[in-house]
Amino acid sequence: MFTAFADNPNLWYVAAGSALLGLTSGALGCFAVLRRQSLLGDALAHAALPGVCLAFWLTGSKSLSVLLAGALAAAWLGALWVLGILRGTRLKEDAALGIVLSVFFGGGIVLLTALQHRPNAAQAGLDKFLFGQAAALVPEDLRVLGALAAAALAVLALAFKEFKLLAFDREFGAALGRPMHRIEVVLTTLLVVAVILGLQTVGVVLMAAMLIAPAVAARQWTDSLGRMVLLAGGLGALSGVAGAVLSALGPHLPTGPLIVLAATGVLGVSLALAPRRGLVWAWWRLRAHRRQVRRENLLADLYRLGEPGRDWAQAHGPAALAGVRGLPVGQVRRTLGQLRRRGWLEAAGARWRLTGSGLTEARRVVRNHRLWELFLARRLDLASDHVHRDAEEMEHTLPPEVVAELDRLLGQPHTGTHGEPIPRPGERNEPSP
Repeated sequence: MFTAFADNPNLWYVAAGSALLGLTSGALGCFAVLRRQSLLGDALAHAALPGVCLAFWLTGSKSLSVLLAGALAAAWLGALWVLGILRGTRLKEDAALGIVLSVFFGGGIVLLTALQHRPNAAQAGLDKFLFGQAAALVPEDLRVLGALAAAALAVLALAFKEFKLLAFDREFGAALGRPMHRIEVVLTTLLVVAVILGLQTVGVVLMAAMLIAPAVAARQWTDSLGRMVLLAGGLGALSGVAGAVLSALGPHLPTGPLIVLAATGVLGVSLALAPRRGLVWAWWRLRAHRRQVRRENLLADLYRLGEPGRDWAQAHGPAALAGVRGLPVGQVRRTLGQLRRRGWLEAAGARWRLTGSGLTEARRVVRNHRLWELFLARRLDLASDHVHRDAEEMEHTLPPEVVAELDRLLGQPHTGTHGEPIPRPGERNEPSP
């Protein structure tokens, strides 16, 4: 299979063009995503169609450079129209994008239909700009796309700080005297260039995905804008090459849609597996937190059961412990096993009791709970009979430094909201043998 690819120069043209598209659109799409302008690429792509038609109508040329010049002019005009609507009217951005998209795309369809009846337009292939025709790329087209991509990425590198300021704090940039309106026009122009790069490869309809998917995928893996831009460009290029290779595996597999599907696949993997934001890891952290809550609640219950007589060596059966919170006995048994493996519980026949380290951990949980209850009652003026549930949720997440600060703010109290003693740090009441 790889030998067949090596003997197919057209595949490498398509792969190179797709990689250029993915690299440029992924890097520039980061700013559209961060500025919540994800639909801007869709509007610009649709706005480019009448420019393609007009360029052919006026010149009669099928040259990609001529057609892309017309697309660039029309898309840039559409972008300026969006900015003008936002500044000159009270319309929201989604309404402005909808207006530009529908008007330009409607005009493009009318021109395309009219051109199809002209004798010199029968073989122009203008309709291919709707869904892309990456397989038609030739070395001359690749040089045009490469020049546009290089120019766009060079401007991005030179103006990166300004674009970063625009994305995160436009008002601060204006206060510094930066020409934020001009910077916005430059960034929008670069987005137009990225859209133009994709017209031949993925087409008007699918181009928005190439701006959004790699950028959103990259965002899942990092909090740094610089790394996000580099990663989005890399993921976009990878998607482009993957789509080109997949399209070569069969005789009737369209390249453009496969590129978009590859980018969507990368996005799906990122949404699922990214360490900090991935759904799988979020599920795993939630599962681990729930198990922690069950363990700590059971320790706290054992502590409270032994608190009246200060006898924490007393053993209790699973059924009795399950009845404290109305939990299934089977779940309580599993939690008891987890606590035993941690060395916090020991078996006494069919019952269970706290070990020395288990008592220390149980005392920490109860201390966190009662300090937070007291803080809610004293500082937030909540009724004492309304603070228990909130404290139950917070006691499992309070770090030691926060607990120490609560203790200081409350004056190192010895009793809680309901008059129960608050365990002190270092207190020793080890269970008797």
